[in-house]
Amino acid sequence: MSKKDDKPKNINIQNRRARHEYAFLVQYEAGLMLQGTEIKSIREGSVQLQDGFCTFHQDGSLWAHNITIAQYTEGTYNNHEPTRARKLLLNKKELKQLAGKAQEQGLTIIPVRMFVSDRGFAKLEIALAKGKKLYDKRDDLKAKDQKREMDRARDY
Repeated sequence: MSKKDDKPKNINIQNRRARHEYAFLVQYEAGLMLQGTEIKSIREGSVQLQDGFCTFHQDGSLWAHNITIAQYTEGTYNNHEPTRARKLLLNKKELKQLAGKAQEQGLTIIPVRMFVSDRGFAKLEIALAKGKKLYDKRDDLKAKDQKREMDRARDY
């Protein structure tokens, strides 16, 4: 059996903590500028998005910080740095929209999900988000529990 016959496994790394901490206003799908062995580590699934955030630089480009892509185990001295800042690839219209909205008080840009597209490119789903208050989190947990109870009752 050749390597071409093997189906690539579906890579879908999510930031579950972000769904609990933030309310998402708008979501975008961005490409990532990667170096060397980073894509191999992503395909292994060794990525952590929990502490990640995105900022704009002076030139108007969007960068993702604190996303940890573990070093590739089979890598040599050419291995990448795990927590380096990575440039996000969006078109100018999307960058302009995000830059305008991100200036508003209380809004931030956070990574929500990382996946590998059908063409084999690593993509990062980012969201313009507003932090939830404690009572918002409680309401979400209460709604989640009620939905679970209704599903259980329906199954019996």
